[in-house]
Amino acid sequence: MVLKVGSRGHIPAFMVMEVMRAAAEREQQGDAVFHLEVGQPGTPAPKGVIAAAHKALDTDRIGYTTALGIPDLRAAIAGHYQDFYGVSVPASQVVVTTGSSCGFILSFLSAFDPGDRVALAQPGYPCYRHILNALGIDPVMLPAGPKERFQPTPALIEKALEEGPLDGLIVASPSNPTGTMLDRQAMQDLLTCCRDNGIRVVSDEIYHGISYGMEPVTAAKLDPSAIVVNSFSKYFCMTGWRLGWLIVPPDLLRAVESLAQNLFISPPTLSQLAAVAAFDCQEELQANIERYAENRRLLLQELPKAGFTDLAPSDGAFYIYADVSDRTDDSVEFCARILKETGVAITPGLDFDAVRGNRTVRFSFAGTTQEVSAAAEALIAWSKG
Repeated sequence: MVLKVGSRGHIPAFMVMEVMRAAAEREQQGDAVFHLEVGQPGTPAPKGVIAAAHKALDTDRIGYTTALGIPDLRAAIAGHYQDFYGVSVPASQVVVTTGSSCGFILSFLSAFDPGDRVALAQPGYPCYRHILNALGIDPVMLPAGPKERFQPTPALIEKALEEGPLDGLIVASPSNPTGTMLDRQAMQDLLTCCRDNGIRVVSDEIYHGISYGMEPVTAAKLDPSAIVVNSFSKYFCMTGWRLGWLIVPPDLLRAVESLAQNLFISPPTLSQLAAVAAFDCQEELQANIERYAENRRLLLQELPKAGFTDLAPSDGAFYIYADVSDRTDDSVEFCARILKETGVAITPGLDFDAVRGNRTVRFSFAGTTQEVSAAAEALIAWSKG
């Protein structure tokens, strides 16, 4: 008898992880690899966080916490919103999660039902649509291009509404993969359009704190019905600690708590205890931003010398998105060839845009300046070879 296999797992692989695997195989063979493929800070967690973790290991039982997170961390996150954005967020609406990935699952399950339609910009973070599909929610792709700065707009939403009602919108500013951001007016216009059409907004703000001249705008300041998703992974350099948070509107809070209790029990206790110290490590964290800014400057200067001339505005995060349609219509093969011939690992655009991503690639400059510089030199030499 053949046993049933569920269909929910029949979603595409996260392609950047495939690139990472190919890069790791190359390294195992003793060949050099320059990692411009993954959006992971090149520095460890701040020293204060590591010290707090050591102290917790010595003094705390490291047992379960409540599903919503420890009170000290929830209060620290609420204080961050007052300090960073000048907005008052009650600690009771802060939900600590096992990374932002868990936050998206809780957001989608609490706000939407199977068959609901949720809009998101294309190109965009692939796991949005993969998670929505796994949950039986229909992703509605908004084809955002250079004219829209690769962001959703009221015009794109109105056009999508012509095909049927929308229940939600995911917006990311700064965006992965493009790094583009929405200013306050653009964010306000988008939220107003959604509110007028009964569309729940999920605002991905995990790259807040990493920007180059533009100030990030939190949806928590403009729309009390929006769900805000954030993380300790990017700005706070705590990827492997698997810790994030939500700002949850009151009407969804009980649902999120019940889902978190049943699906995840609680976020990692050691990570929570350590993360309370993260907000006191600003000097160290700002030094990281200065490094990202230098890496960004270097790539924007050097990539055109390697033939990458059509670049999206990189307002924030640590990505540069390049149109390579003048060089290939198969970004997967193109990236594989670059890795094989130069050792530079970059991500094909198909991970982010199933329609046009065969002609785009993403560069990450989250690593060390030395590695970014060496990668740029390798790409320039390759382009001339």
